[in-house]
Amino acid sequence: MSAMPRIEDYAIIGDCRSAALVGRSGSIDWLCWPRFDSDACFAALLGTSDHGRWLIAPCAPARITRRYRDDTLILETRFDTDDGAVTVIDFMPGNDGHPDLTRLVRGESGAVRMCTELVLRFDYGVTVPWVTRQEDGTLSAVAGPDRVLLRTPVSLHGENLTTRGDFVVKAGETVPFTLTHGRSFHPPAPPRDPQQMLAATEKFWRDWTAKCRIGGPWAAQVKRSLITLKALTFAETGGIVAAATTSLPEQIGGVRNWDYRFCWVRDATLTLLALLNAGYFEEARDWREWLVRAAAGTPGDLQIMYSVTGRRRLTEWEVPWLPGYARSRPVRIGNAAHSQIQLDVYGELMDTLHHARLNGLDLSESGWDLQKAVLARLEKIWREPDSSIWEVRGPPRHFTHSKIMAWVAFDRAIATAERFGLDGPVAHWHAIRDAIHADVCANGVGPQGAFVRAYGATEMDASLLQIPTVGFLPPDDPRVRATIRRIEETLLVDGLVRRYDPVQDAKGAGGDGLAGGEGVFIACSFWLVDAYVLMGRIEEARCLFERLLPLCNDVGLLSEEYDPAARRQLGNFPQALSHIALVNSAFNLSQARKPAHQRANATA
Repeated sequence: MSAMPRIEDYAIIGDCRSAALVGRSGSIDWLCWPRFDSDACFAALLGTSDHGRWLIAPCAPARITRRYRDDTLILETRFDTDDGAVTVIDFMPGNDGHPDLTRLVRGESGAVRMCTELVLRFDYGVTVPWVTRQEDGTLSAVAGPDRVLLRTPVSLHGENLTTRGDFVVKAGETVPFTLTHGRSFHPPAPPRDPQQMLAATEKFWRDWTAKCRIGGPWAAQVKRSLITLKALTFAETGGIVAAATTSLPEQIGGVRNWDYRFCWVRDATLTLLALLNAGYFEEARDWREWLVRAAAGTPGDLQIMYSVTGRRRLTEWEVPWLPGYARSRPVRIGNAAHSQIQLDVYGELMDTLHHARLNGLDLSESGWDLQKAVLARLEKIWREPDSSIWEVRGPPRHFTHSKIMAWVAFDRAIATAERFGLDGPVAHWHAIRDAIHADVCANGVGPQGAFVRAYGATEMDASLLQIPTVGFLPPDDPRVRATIRRIEETLLVDGLVRRYDPVQDAKGAGGDGLAGGEGVFIACSFWLVDAYVLMGRIEEARCLFERLLPLCNDVGLLSEEYDPAARRQLGNFPQALSHIALVNSAFNLSQARKPAHQRANATA
């Protein structure tokens, strides 16, 4: 068996409902249909080719290069062989209820013999479908509720539960393949013209990127990150998943493997500002509306994450038949952290809705009533321990960042009421906000004058980089300067920022409940860029930002984490928060509208 591709060897294609990962080899190793959080029908990413994949590549060795068509999510992989060259064009067109995945093999020169191997395995690699050939030559693969149709002029045959075919592509020729998903109990989807789908898909993406309101030295990287963020958006609801994958490890061979195909409340403010500052008001409004719908209900039931539709139950279970990426077990579906108490989400919710109003995304009176009810709940629980922004699976603690975000919740409520003339017990909120601030300053500062991870602890936490960003204290406060210095001293690895030190954390009140370590957290390094900007350390901010950009793979994509020793990406991919952080840091360094200033001065 060939070596497992690195995470950065993949590229994403998608239709704003689901997404597929395409390897440099020409193999699609991950696809969940018809939604991001549906069961995978290609799961080789977390196992072997027997768990589902679709390969189209030259039969002979080839030199491989790839790129996205400018301003699109259309992937072009070029294979140069001794006999000639071909380009495989991969994309997922928008759909009318029948999702498609289209691959066009275009001859560039000579004549190249190509191979295709289609291994469909529903239910995360465990269910082999029943394959038949229809009268028009279409292959139909059915298993339970799912049907996938394959249309192509290439002659195909079945062999060892795999659909195979060999064909020759000459210069100037294009050979199409279209895979279509549907329900087995519905009529089969009618065929669509592949070239028309390509033209429509290219127009969609170029029309979308044409709305982008950015400039500066990093405009290309920012635009690619925004396209990636759009690709991770569920069009029907506006929800944005944290990543397209589950269980890509934070340490190769480790157990820190989580399902990120859901929408996190804590990413809300940074997401909103990134979209608004780039000119994407419709997407920002859709995201805001998803957030309000998801949070609606009993205030005590506010969760840290929801499905793309706002569904609350995200039951976590382990997949025993998948060996995991590079033998990193377990493979998890669902995420048990959805039931944790994490105080920071209250601050994120209130901060996001405040910025939405500041930017003209009006909310109804019922939306303000919901916010007041959420604050009434937070008033009762802010003194309790929680599981932190990092969703630790050890004992709850009094995490400093969590308390700060509780302060943010009341601070933004006061600002909203006063700025927009909304009713509420503002004097009472003032008292609670001041009490939280005093509590954090009394208990969250360690003996070295710096804020620490949790009350009574000595270890540091990268989430503390957000203290000046959210406006809790000004960047020139001695405690803020000491906190940045201590993070630089204890959490930097090769100039990049870890979330926290799991070894040191384990010496505290129970640790994070997990074995092993992890890489540096890419978003946290961008947060350090933002902190430097607020502190006036502009040249250091610029140097760190330009140190981070090369972590992107050859087509501009970032995962969740990075291993500086092995020089490889780690964690789920592509990671929305990493790309959101890149966009905001670029704006902080180059644009008039700086997210760090907007957030730090939200109540000014």
